[in-house]
Amino acid sequence: MRKKITVIGGGNVGATTAQRLAEHGLADVVLVDIIEGVPQGKALDLLEAAPIEGHDFKITGTNGYSETENSDLVIITAGIARKPGMSRDDLIKTNMKIVQDVTREVAKSSPQAILIVVSNPLDAMCHVAYRVSGFDRRRVIGMAGVLDSARFRSFLASELDVSVENIQALVLGGHGDTMVPLPRITTVAGIPITELIPAKRLEEIIDRTRQGGAEIVSLLKTGSAFYAPASAAAQMAEAIIKDRKMILPCSVLLEGEYGINGLFIGVPVKLGVNGVEEIIEIKLTPDEDQALKKSAAAVQGLVDFLNQEEV
Repeated sequence: MRKKITVIGGGNVGATTAQRLAEHGLADVVLVDIIEGVPQGKALDLLEAAPIEGHDFKITGTNGYSETENSDLVIITAGIARKPGMSRDDLIKTNMKIVQDVTREVAKSSPQAILIVVSNPLDAMCHVAYRVSGFDRRRVIGMAGVLDSARFRSFLASELDVSVENIQALVLGGHGDTMVPLPRITTVAGIPITELIPAKRLEEIIDRTRQGGAEIVSLLKTGSAFYAPASAAAQMAEAIIKDRKMILPCSVLLEGEYGINGLFIGVPVKLGVNGVEEIIEIKLTPDEDQALKKSAAAVQGLVDFLNQEEV
């Protein structure tokens, strides 16, 4: 029996994610959006591409949730996108309500599903989905570190004029300005990046990584990134659906790991058919640990704001 993945939100991120899922051969896809005709039209367009792309997966567009019943995986992309000059914090009130509403529907229609949250501010929206769904922490996962690490890798590959496949990198922490790239364990075909790029230039690339989303927003003027976020969500979906046991940086609820308790923070995890199958704890240097705690404090600020709004 084929797997079913629901993507909630028919905007650029959601529609591109649906495309990636089907064309990667992962599952039948249901695309949900509140605007009548949008998910149906995009799903039909994607379905008509299937003979060319060479897949037989079913792609359905809907404004409701009956078609999503018993999904194996649900990817939440719904929410407003950032506008130029808007921080992720500015998104929180509107997107909190949206994520609350869709998560309630998901919990009713697919109570055994695994959730991947893409909506921003990412780490805060994971808290919303976790609280509303009542799911085990292994089944609520935020897409952040995969995207941030991909941006870091792409910038490093461009700087060195090497294949992106040669770059191994890891970005921890919250999905925002306080994210924590780890140059100490970043390598190029096994060679430490610190041996190939001067410290000052490396710090400039790290800063660009932290501002990666904002850079795209400033260029697009009327939207935000969607190709790379969709690819990141699809990679996580593949790890889960195919039970690949991939170790990827994701936002997960920590309960004492890394000395952090009760917060969704990006750390390396093993993803498989059960969702988060293991949280990988790596030994951090004092500076790295301090940076991660600073990032956690920023996420805590958003969570405190959420708590005030929910009262």
